[in-house]
This record gives sequence, structure tokens and C-alpha cells, in this order.
Amino acid sequence: MFKTIHKSLAGLGLLAALCMASPVLAQALEASAPVAAALTEDNPYGLSALWAQGDLVAKGTLLVLLIMSMGSWYVIFTKLAEQARLQKQARAAQDDFWKAGTVRQAADSLAPDSAFRFIAEKGLEGASKHTGMLGAIDFNTWVTLSIQRAIGNVQSRLQDGLALLATVGSTAPFVGLFGTVWGIYHALVKIGMSGQASIDKVAGPVGEALIMTAIGLAVAVPAVLGYNWLVRRNKAVMEQVHAFGADLHAVLLASVKP
Repeated sequence: MFKTIHKSLAGLGLLAALCMASPVLAQALEASAPVAAALTEDNPYGLSALWAQGDLVAKGTLLVLLIMSMGSWYVIFTKLAEQARLQKQARAAQDDFWKAGTVRQAADSLAPDSAFRFIAEKGLEGASKHTGMLGAIDFNTWVTLSIQRAIGNVQSRLQDGLALLATVGSTAPFVGLFGTVWGIYHALVKIGMSGQASIDKVAGPVGEALIMTAIGLAVAVPAVLGYNWLVRRNKAVMEQVHAFGADLHAVLLASVKP
């Protein structure tokens, strides 16, 4: 009996203690919530603060870097797709072109948009137009020139856009550096006008300005790596194109007489 009464009294005491402590805990939570919200909402650092506090020059620099980055990635992906398509056309030419009876039939067996069909048709066109003033040119030389011009056209299309990657890779770090210099200048002017030069007032704006240099490097590095990678892949693809042109030249000389 006494044990039951003792347990009941202990339970009532614990409940009373919890009831007394709950207002204190509620007040502590209410006091800490605005502090956390203030830290979340009033964070003066980061890219959002850099954009919100930046002037037209800073925002323009960020937009330029964004456009350069988007252009670089567009060129990288489109060139990779174009190289893959050309490699597929090279395999088709290797499998089907040399099985035909004539160069004309072989060219017709390839896809209409195939670069190898374009080269074959230019070679045939050069061989068939070796008349008039062109007849004074050696037939071998004339066919060689026709095929080389077609190969040069294919190579030029492969290299389209690589100049953009080279330009972005060489200029993006300096664009970011310009944004950093301008951001530091802008921050120092604001600090000087406010009259407060404490570390918490200086570190934030200067740190945000330094982000510009990091963004410039983040734009430049993929452009440089993409440029070098695409150039190496272009060389591998063009080796197949040149080999096809040499074989076509030999076949035209053997099958088409001036």
C-alpha cells in the first residue's frame, strides 16, 4: 500500500516538474528561433548577396561569364556529337563504299549527308570537268586538288567553334579578375562611406569579390580541357578522312581516264 502511494507521489512530482519546465523550454525555443531565422535570412555573404549588392558592372561581368560558360559547353557537346557522327560515317564508308562496282555507285550507297559521299562526289566532279582550260592541268594534279579541297571543307566544319573555346579559355580568368578588382573597389568605397572598417565589414565584400576570380577559372578550365580533347579527336577522325581521300584518288586515276 505504502509502495503504491510512494510511486504515485513520485509520478505526480515528475509531472509537476515537467509542467514547470515546459514554459522555460518554450521561451528558450522562441528566443532561439528568431536568431536562426535571422542567420538564414540576413546572410550577407554568398553569390546571392554578390548579385543583390553588385552594381551594373559586377552584374554585367557575371552575365558575361555565364554566357561564355554556356557557349563553351554548347560547343563541346555539339562537336562531340559531330565527331561521333563522322566516325559512324567512316565505318559505313569502310564497309560499303569499296564493295560497289564503280565510284558513282559507291557514292550513291552512302548517306546523303555523309562527308565521305561529299568527298567522293567532289572527286567525280573534278574528274568529269577536266576539260577546256582545265584540260591543260595534269589530270592527276587536278583530281588531287578536287579531293583536297573537299577534305579541307570537312576539316573546316570540324574546327568550327574551337576558336570560341580557345578564346574563352584564355580570356575568362581575366574577366573574372576584372570582376574581382571592380568588386574590391566597390566594397572599399562602400566601407569608406560607412566609416566602418572592422574585419566583419571588410571580409564579406572582399570575399564576395574574390568569388569572381573563382568563377572565371571555373569557366576557363572546362573550355581549355574541351579544346585540347576535341583537337585530339579531330586529328583521329581526319586521319580516316585523309586515308579515304588517298584511296579514292588512286581509284579515280585507275578507273577514270582524261
